[in-house]
Amino acid sequence: MVGRVLRRHQAPPLAACDPVTGQVIRACRRSANRYKHDRPGSLVHIDVKKLGRIPDGGAWRAHGRGTRPSSARGLGYDYVHAAVDDHFRLAYAEILGDEKGATCAGFFIRPPPFYAGHGITIERVITDNAFNYRRSRDFAAAATAIGAGRS
Repeated sequence: MVGRVLRRHQAPPLAACDPVTGQVIRACRRSANRYKHDRPGSLVHIDVKKLGRIPDGGAWRAHGRGTRPSSARGLGYDYVHAAVDDHFRLAYAEILGDEKGATCAGFFIRPPPFYAGHGITIERVITDNAFNYRRSRDFAAAATAIGAGRS
């Protein structure tokens, strides 16, 4: 009941307020970790998502664990490499065979022409702390070739 009254008056939930003063002390979940750069291309996020391959006809849940030889083709992982502009949230993605440094560097060379077609020039890039970004000479060379700083 109290929550409905607060929502009706566009007030924050009680859990987000200081019990003594009533001032907001916590951001909502949606805005807590979200930020947006002021112009396109000022920051591009790059990441890799690992997806398991499911063979044609289904996997072991459909047929049982011992029915398919372990050397069957098509097993393993695909890696979705993605670059997302921080201002417009415009994304460029490719599915590649691994997540090694040379592959990540090769991927990083391909988004700039895509973004240039939308009038965006990449200035800086931010990645997670994965080894394939931090320690790869190929990725560092690709960032230098593009002219993008690293954050």
